[in-house]
Amino acid sequence: MKNVLFVCIHNSARSQMAEAFLNAACPEHFRAYSAGLEPGKLNPVVVEAMEEVGIDISGNRTKSVDEMLQGGIAFDLVVTVCDEASAERCPMFPGGGERQHWGFPDPSALRGSPEEKLQGTREIRDAIARRVTAFCEEKCVLPA
Repeated sequence: MKNVLFVCIHNSARSQMAEAFLNAACPEHFRAYSAGLEPGKLNPVVVEAMEEVGIDISGNRTKSVDEMLQGGIAFDLVVTVCDEASAERCPMFPGGGERQHWGFPDPSALRGSPEEKLQGTREIRDAIARRVTAFCEEKCVLPA
């Protein structure tokens, strides 16, 4: 079992979704975690969008990168999920392990009506789900 950490700025949306999708898709191979540089509050629109696909993250809490460091977990892979515009602020995680960057837009930056924000969040959610699925297809190949 390999440990994967998804990291973004606030741990309120993208990293939470990626963590949930990987834990659901490939639990026999990976244990996913998430954290942020400046933990915020869990985005309620993200919670709603995830509920639409049958994943309940409403009980999750945001966590800091420092908390993950202090937890003593060795991460085999650290994936930053910040958008390209925020990439310079997207935290790096010290320690060993492979590093990857999967850039996604920030749901908290979406503007418009509540329905427009939800629709934009759905698009981000689905992009994250597709990336996690591709990752699992690549990494979770079982012997025949």
